[in-house]
Amino acid sequence: MTSALHTSSLTSLPLLARGKVRDNYAVGSDRILMVATDRLSAFDVIMGEPIPGKGELLTHMALFWFGKLAHLCPNHLTGELPESVVSSAEVTQVVGRSMVVKRLKPLPVEAVVRGYLAGSGWKEYQDSRSVCGVKLPPGLTNAARLPEPIYTPAAKAAVGEHDENIPFERTADMVGADLAARIRDISIALYREAAAIALGKGLIIADTKFEFGLDARGELVLMDEVLTPDSSRYWPVEGYQEAARAGRNPPSYDKQFVRDWLEQVRINGKPWDKTPPAPRLPQEVVEKTAAKYREALERLTG
Repeated sequence: MTSALHTSSLTSLPLLARGKVRDNYAVGSDRILMVATDRLSAFDVIMGEPIPGKGELLTHMALFWFGKLAHLCPNHLTGELPESVVSSAEVTQVVGRSMVVKRLKPLPVEAVVRGYLAGSGWKEYQDSRSVCGVKLPPGLTNAARLPEPIYTPAAKAAVGEHDENIPFERTADMVGADLAARIRDISIALYREAAAIALGKGLIIADTKFEFGLDARGELVLMDEVLTPDSSRYWPVEGYQEAARAGRNPPSYDKQFVRDWLEQVRINGKPWDKTPPAPRLPQEVVEKTAAKYREALERLTG
């Protein structure tokens, strides 16, 4: 792994935007260089301390899944080497952690698919026996496997804001009924295939979110990251049954370790209010989080 990169500083390309994790630069008028930094966000707040190697791990995992799922949906990769579009002095900032992708018209829908009941889905189920308007059977417990994967979209929010869970009907209002149905059907197909592949590696994908854009011909294209621990809830198979029977969350291969620490931290005797600036992460939390990301990639790709 190269040294940690909290924020890229390329000058050979125009900066388009900085997201929670990725810095995007224009490559001509039709492509984007996506640089996955080592930033980490929790509760939609960017931490001040980077997680060494995280950007490279996310990029490797995304490329793994783009390759495995290309037969189900076209993706935004161009196949160009990132180091070929920056100056020689900037290669170290992009190598191993970047992708050159097609510039698309992004759709304002987070395509969330859940195969298990967890997180905000579990909270909503307890209140209404449904998730995003999808009715579920009674008697389910936290971390329970659902009878079938369900599509529970969200409306994208600005950086620093929370995405809003919405019913499928609202996505139809946003992008049209036909396109909304295509996004739903492709998302469920992508999840089913990925979940089966991961299960063969001893990993459960409890839920995930996909993002899509339209190319110049109006074709639906899978974009951004895909099936990384930043966008998906990964659980190890071992220990899952015991945790599910007890109604508790299995250990996850993501930033849950950071979230748990942030929930417990006190600032001037009070809990952190989940607004910037974030508390400073101890080195132990940084190292354990990095180890979780590494383990997920190693288990998945061998």
